[in-house]
Amino acid sequence: MEKTVNMDWAHIPFGYVKTDYNVRCTFKNGEWGPIEVTDSERVDVHMAATCLHYGQEIFEGQKAFRGKDGKIRIFRINDNAERIQRSANGILMQPMPIEKFREMAIKVVKLNERFIPPYGSGASLYIRPLEIGMSAQVGVSPATEYLFIMFVTPVGPYFKEGFKPTKVAIYRDYDRAAPCGTGRWKVGGNYAASLTAGDLAHKNGYSAVLYLDPKEKKYIDECGPANFFAIKGNKYITPKSGSILPSITNMSLQQIAKDMGLEIECRPMHVEELAEIDEAAECGTAAVAAPISEVDDVEAGKKYVISKDGNPGPVTTKLYNHLRAIQLGDEEDKHGWVTVLD
Repeated sequence: MEKTVNMDWAHIPFGYVKTDYNVRCTFKNGEWGPIEVTDSERVDVHMAATCLHYGQEIFEGQKAFRGKDGKIRIFRINDNAERIQRSANGILMQPMPIEKFREMAIKVVKLNERFIPPYGSGASLYIRPLEIGMSAQVGVSPATEYLFIMFVTPVGPYFKEGFKPTKVAIYRDYDRAAPCGTGRWKVGGNYAASLTAGDLAHKNGYSAVLYLDPKEKKYIDECGPANFFAIKGNKYITPKSGSILPSITNMSLQQIAKDMGLEIECRPMHVEELAEIDEAAECGTAAVAAPISEVDDVEAGKKYVISKDGNPGPVTTKLYNHLRAIQLGDEEDKHGWVTVLD
């Protein structure tokens, strides 16, 4: 095994760090070609490519971890492969076969093994698969040629100052995605739509925006780039909506909650229910579960204080620790989520 690179793992940001290689695959003439390995960070894109003009771009986010036993584990490869297939089908792109996706993920992690952070550092290796439409087209229609890329970058611990809850804001003047639109797929346009509100939130001291449904402004949607869940008594409640991206982390936490004996409710969640819950968090690949202390409904002039003592709730903490332990190999992987590399 190559020696791990020397980095300040505790302080590297959730950003891009150059690694040794990325892997690529092209769909052309009706079929996916061979997987190619390159050290180039550049892509040669025609100025009329559909990814630039008509938003034919989809991506994923997943992680690899180094365990106490030294083994490398990739979390839920097949689920990410299936989700990017759904995104591809949603905007008429060519879906990547699951087995080829798996092969690319394993290959890119092994090629960059020296960038996988050591066990106990709190850091991990982030894997970014993406697919873009490459055909030069001026008329609005899907491409016939696609490029699929996977690159990796080490990312530091999400909670650099400890596992603490933060405040989030509701801005009713902004929507993340339209009803029956692209919200349920992982496309770049959804994130572009969230930038203005997200910037406003950060400038006002909030960690994220909690979006309401774009039709009635009554029901909770997504929390910035993450799903939302709440704990109320013995219930794990997460919003259900046609514009919410199905989070693989949320799916995992729901299963762990179920294993713990909690009742799972995936349903429309009225914003006023925030006054009655015991705990809340946003959940996704980056944070796993980021506890929420307070939700400020800015335009409505309402504040929902969730954490009375400023600490994360016990159930959220247990869910977070349990999922992290599975990812690192510290606890048994009862559901077959982890791929352990040879």
